[in-house]
Formats: sequence, structure tokens, C-alpha cells
Amino acid sequence: MLQRRELCIDYDDLTENYTMFNKRKLVLSLPQSQILGAKASQLLRGEGKPVEAAPVADLAQAGAAIAEENALEWVKGDKRRMLHVVYRVGDLDKTIKFYSECLGMKLLRKRDIPEEQYSNAFLGYGPEDSNFTVELTYNYGVDKYDIGTGFGHFGIAVEDVAKTVELIRAKGGKVTREPGPANGGSTITALIEDPDGYPFELLEKWPTPEPFSQVMLRVGDLDRAINFYKKAFGMELLRTRDNPEYKYTVGMLGYGTEDNSPVLELTYNYGITDYDKGNGYAQIAIGTDDVYKSAEAVGLSGGKIILEPGPLPGINTKITACLDPDGWKSVFVDNIDFLKELE
Repeated sequence: MLQRRELCIDYDDLTENYTMFNKRKLVLSLPQSQILGAKASQLLRGEGKPVEAAPVADLAQAGAAIAEENALEWVKGDKRRMLHVVYRVGDLDKTIKFYSECLGMKLLRKRDIPEEQYSNAFLGYGPEDSNFTVELTYNYGVDKYDIGTGFGHFGIAVEDVAKTVELIRAKGGKVTREPGPANGGSTITALIEDPDGYPFELLEKWPTPEPFSQVMLRVGDLDRAINFYKKAFGMELLRTRDNPEYKYTVGMLGYGTEDNSPVLELTYNYGITDYDKGNGYAQIAIGTDDVYKSAEAVGLSGGKIILEPGPLPGINTKITACLDPDGWKSVFVDNIDFLKELE
């Protein structure tokens, strides 16, 4: 159950109080010839014969097809990027210290909202207006969360995995997989856990403009998930890799290459179609030029809108929230409004 206290600018658990706020639908104004489309217009043509009007149902179907095509085509040109990932922790100061000392992140901003009984902090490797960041949320009095089985890990690129592991171990951190190539790959990696048990995969690839490089989520149908994120989110499929020896397949998607931007890593484990999502991991926030059109595209692609697009009361940042076919939550945030928040 998502926490009510995370509603503000964090975009977390927005569905409890604002689900029907400022509902708005995308309206398409098209010439009649475009609405009819090629197939529908053929129904209205006759060669030396009286013209027969197309059934209303056919015209409606043609119009719907045009609307869907235009909405999904718009996604391809939208200015999108992964803004931040949100999750809950039991001790905010302890986690900030671990990320700063062991992972080299910088504390970008921190705030306490006593009237809502929560605090949060943003950390990363560069400014929020250009880098993918972490948003940690601490709810007063809650010191432990269930991570579940669906969340996989966060990926962090480092210059030297072995040295980073030594540092983490010296600081009292937990190492769950020692440095070395993983599952037949060539990249040197290691797995560690933060104080709340969230797994981090350390990847030896340096230099990189975006060290916070991955969010891995497990899905029940990889092809379905890939198609959804390509259509609704406008992400590009960067690569897939099947590992029959270890009985899993992964797909990497994002808005740039793996070397210079964060990616969403989707993992399908053979024969597993459902996962427990726990209550720790929350969502990824995606920047967009239009939350209304983004919501339209999500609905047309098989996703579920859980917060209708519109401005949040009090701060007027326009957002919309959705679930993918596997139930993973994402929030689209208006690009201009997001920059105003940072000011």
C-alpha cells in the first residue's frame, strides 16, 4: 500500500487524493478527409455508381485509428528523459551517508515536511536538470519496508569495482556478489546492498557522463513490456540478451545509449509471470512536454492511468501517473514545471 504522506512534489502515492483532479482528454481536430482515411474514403467513391455513405461505425473506427496513430507518433518527438527514481527508506540520514561515502553521490537537496510527516532527499552525480537522480523518502515512524521480489537492482558505473567493494566493506556495507564477470558476460561487476537492503550492481565502465546508469525491474512478459515502453514511453530498445543457461532474458531500453544515459533494464525469468512488488520501491519520473498527450499514449498502449493529467494543487506542477502492464508505476512530469520547481 503506497503511503499517503508522499503526495507533494515527490509525485509518490498521488492516486489516493487526486485521482480525478482536472480530468482532460486529448481532442484532435482533423479535416474530414483525414478522419475518413484511405479505407473509409474508398467506401464513399463510386465509378459511375451512386455514392454510398459509409456506416457510422466504419467512420468512427477510421477516426479512432487516426487518433491513435497521431498520439503515438507524437510520443516519438516528445522531449523525454528519466528524471529520478523514488523509493522509501527507514533512516534518511544513514542512507544519505552511505550513498555519499560509499557510492560517491552528492546530496543535492533535502527537505522536511512535518505537516505531512515525511522527509525526502535528492542525491546524484550531477544537477537534477540534466542528471538522473535518486529521491529518497522517509515517512515518520516507519523504519522498514518490504522490497518484494519484483524489484531487481540499481546500476552504478564505477572506475574500479574491486576498490569500491573494498570501501563498502570497510564502511560496514554488505557485499552479496564479489567482483568478477557475471553470468558469462565480460563486464566486471559486483552486487552490494544499501542499509535498507536495496541491491546495487556496480559496473566497471568509466568514464561516463551518467554513473547512475540502470534501474532493473522484473516483468512477466518481456515482449509485451518492451512494446509498451517503446510505444507509450517513446523509449528505444537498445539490446536484448537471452541467457538460457541461467534461464532469463533481459531487454535494455532508454532515451540514449547505455554509455551516456540511464536505462531501464527489464528482466524476464523463464516461467515466472508475476512478482511481489513490496512497498519500498515507488516509481520512475519521466520528463515530458505534455502530460495530457502522454496520458493518452499510455492508454492507447495498454497502460493504466491512475492519476489523470493535470496540475497538482498548491504547486501547479502538471503530472500524470500510470501503471505498465506488469503494474510498475511511472509518473510523467511537465518539463517546464519541473525546472520551475528546481528554481
